[in-house]
Amino acid sequence: MSNQTEIRQQITNQIIEALEISNLPPWRKPWSDDPNAGLNTSLSSGAAYRGINQLILQVSASRQDFRSKWWGTFNQIRNSGSSVRRGQKATKIVLWKPVSRKRANKDGKKVDDSFLIMREFSVFNIEQTTGLDEFRVGFAQPAVDTSERYEETDRVIEATDADIRHGGNDAFYTPQNDFIQCPFRHQFDSPESYYETLFHELTHWAEHPERLNWDRQANGYAMGELIAEIASCFGVSELNLPTTESMGNHAAYVKHWLKGMQDDPKFIFRAAAQATKAVDFILSFSRTPDSVAEPEPIAVPF
Repeated sequence: MSNQTEIRQQITNQIIEALEISNLPPWRKPWSDDPNAGLNTSLSSGAAYRGINQLILQVSASRQDFRSKWWGTFNQIRNSGSSVRRGQKATKIVLWKPVSRKRANKDGKKVDDSFLIMREFSVFNIEQTTGLDEFRVGFAQPAVDTSERYEETDRVIEATDADIRHGGNDAFYTPQNDFIQCPFRHQFDSPESYYETLFHELTHWAEHPERLNWDRQANGYAMGELIAEIASCFGVSELNLPTTESMGNHAAYVKHWLKGMQDDPKFIFRAAAQATKAVDFILSFSRTPDSVAEPEPIAVPF
């Protein structure tokens, strides 16, 4: 069984390879306008995978040209009345398991403590099974038209009460004055590009000390931009909008990210975890606990 360091390194290597051979990062995949396409999702819980697991599954789906977003373990698929086709290989993702222990506090007394340990488990895409046609792309048509999705996305953004100022030709967040500047939607090539940009800047807005309070200097420029880039893609996909294929300064960004991952196997884990937390925070203003499926646990490894 692989240890913690080996698991991180194996996953990091997969994502590095995907970045090196693709014209786009593996998380920037234009989604089909189909209810069975989108963020990779657990067959058992109906919740989208989070953090590093979302990236692992996007890399796997890209390599194998899977279109369905649904994944399950061997037993989950069997319990759903289907089976995995002979010869199909599983994709390994990770599960954070809590472990209890005793430790000495500053006074030397034994106290209860717990930490999370990473373990691998295997899942299969629905396209690797003999049945479950209702989970395949093309089985059903979208129930909501695009204009309604834009309206819902506008509602989500407005609910954050972020100070968003439109105009000009640049998009940025200024922490000193705590506002986002963004061109008008009609200035973008597509509405999706506009919403991606806003989610990117909203992620930086979420870093503010009065919100998620991340240390931007400790993270560094490459880490901060990677978090915002992943969160942008996760956010618009969560709202059933496709990500675009365009990406400003793509080569320069990828160069920074590759170096960060090559230097530190925890780099992509921290970025994916913090991106997920940023999306959760942004969406929390417009969602109630009853409106979303129970998410899997997520941990930021340091």
